[in-house]
Amino acid sequence: MENKLMTVDDVASYLGKPRSWVYGVWRKEGIPFRKVGQALRCRPTDLEKWLDQQN
Repeated sequence: MENKLMTVDDVASYLGKPRSWVYGVWRKEGIPFRKVGQALRCRPTDLEKWLDQQN
C-alpha cells in the first residue's frame, strides 16, 4: 500500500475481517483511523504499529 491512505475496505481486507466488523469495533479496538472529511482513513504504518501492539 506504500504511502496511500487505507480505506475501511482496505483495512478490512488486510485484516481478513468483514467491513461491518471494522466499522463496529474501530473505536473500541483502537484501530488508528482518522477522519478525512466524513471518511475514515488509516496510514499503513499506523495500522502495522497497532497490529504489533495487539495480544
